[in-house]
Amino acid sequence: MQTKEQKREEENLLFGLRPIIEAIKAGKEIDRLFVQTGLKNELYSELMGLLKSHEIPFQYVPLEKLNRITNKNHQGVVGYLSSITYHKIKKLLPLIFEKGKIPLILILDRITDVRNFGAIARTAECSGVDAIIIPKKGSAQINADAIKTSAGALHKIPVCREVDLKVVIEYLRESGLQVISCTEKTTELYSQQDYTLPVAIILGSEEDGVSSEYLNLSDTHAKIPLMGSIGSLNVSVAAGVILYEAVRQRIAN
Repeated sequence: MQTKEQKREEENLLFGLRPIIEAIKAGKEIDRLFVQTGLKNELYSELMGLLKSHEIPFQYVPLEKLNRITNKNHQGVVGYLSSITYHKIKKLLPLIFEKGKIPLILILDRITDVRNFGAIARTAECSGVDAIIIPKKGSAQINADAIKTSAGALHKIPVCREVDLKVVIEYLRESGLQVISCTEKTTELYSQQDYTLPVAIILGSEEDGVSSEYLNLSDTHAKIPLMGSIGSLNVSVAAGVILYEAVRQRIAN
């Protein structure tokens, strides 16, 4: 028997050149898009133009993959409508300030595991994070598994899907936020940072952590000490540690 999340994902399936073109023109959020390798025709050219102008990521795949997703007449294009509505941080951040809140923003750099992503979102919502920022490319898909793992948090917390995290980080700093990268490549402990200020916390992939480019753009770094022999925490656990340090400081302030 299908779960509610699996049924929702099946309902979000979209296929065929014209239906996908019309969905984009109507302003629908496309979460994933697969395009058959070597596809060429007039409608395909129109679709490519829309994908470029709307900055929608897609992946070229063989016909066999599309046939595994659906046995219906997909015309070489299969996609999924997003299960959530994405936001833009440049529109959201002023509203956070207008409400009199001290922004607490979470940036996820290449977190690709959907269950980790869902667990992070659940912790973020519980700890009062105002928004999660992810890149358009190289991030976990917000699918049924992610939503289920988040215990519904992904329907409550704003998620901003941005083209260029470098531009976003620079914007946040210019807006008065302190940007803190969570990394083992520092001597500064996470508990030594001040989270009572407007702050954005960057968490990186489990494979290689926060990108060096974003480390260099950050105002400061924060290390979670490890007492055992394993070299790193699961990223969702690291998120819980650092976010609840922010909660502790803000309650005490």
